[in-house]
Amino acid sequence: MPIKIPNDLPAVKTLESENIFVMTEKRAITQDIRPLKILLLNLMPKKIETETQLSRLLGNSPLQVDMEFIHTKSYHSKNTSPEHLFQFYKTFDDVKDRNFDGMIITGAPVEQMDFCEVEYWDELCEIMEWSKTHVHSTLHICWGAQAGLYYHYGIKKYPLDNKLFGIFPHKTDYKKSILFRGFDDVFMVPHSRHTEIKREDVESVKGLKILSSSKEAGVFAISNKGGRQIFITGHPEYDANTLDNEYKRDLSEGKPISIPVNYYKNNDPNKPPVVSWRSHANLLYSNWLNYFVYQTTPYDISEIK
Repeated sequence: MPIKIPNDLPAVKTLESENIFVMTEKRAITQDIRPLKILLLNLMPKKIETETQLSRLLGNSPLQVDMEFIHTKSYHSKNTSPEHLFQFYKTFDDVKDRNFDGMIITGAPVEQMDFCEVEYWDELCEIMEWSKTHVHSTLHICWGAQAGLYYHYGIKKYPLDNKLFGIFPHKTDYKKSILFRGFDDVFMVPHSRHTEIKREDVESVKGLKILSSSKEAGVFAISNKGGRQIFITGHPEYDANTLDNEYKRDLSEGKPISIPVNYYKNNDPNKPPVVSWRSHANLLYSNWLNYFVYQTTPYDISEIK
């Protein structure tokens, strides 16, 4: 089944070239089924890139997904044109009286700041509080996961001595987790961050369960009881060249940066990256959509609470 996104969104051409079924709004409204309503709070600076990455993953399932995009009104993106935001994005005020089957809160390049110093922190807190009663399952990514864990459960983030940068092996801690149904014993996930959360802090909170972790990258996936809130500390949605672009950008700006781990063939930045995480990324998002959204959300979306 397809993903329904706005007709002229830049992601459409990219997804169609990859044979991902994208349905136009006109065709979707003629179908006699209820699509899943998924809201994306996009905090990333390169919004078009993030839209495409997440649309690709959400479109690779047998479910019809109706995606909508919001951005913060308290902070104006410097890397996305106002025209794009005006055409494709809403603000929280536009959607706060509605319910959604699922929501994704992305990462943001603000992890080295204290949460309260982030310009849109108060607005984000309002959205996260709202999500508890208006969204059936919320998926938090990277800094979005750190922000959610801090706001909802008081779990702090801590600076790393060196940036965690590369593709790292992971395992499932909770073998019965349906979020990781079909996963191999070891699977790879991209990470790019300067901070971490500590396992002991998560384990001290009643109602939270660590689903997956990595010896090198630490805690990866956390869920509250019932999966209404899921926290992912890495970036399984990343494209093949995302870390390559970040590495070369930091080099050109004279920033201290190491070669991303387990990424380039023979660890040579002059060779193309080796993609080792894509299949598990698709499975992760398909499992979230199926087991935590579609299988349990009310048919009458107004009953979400």
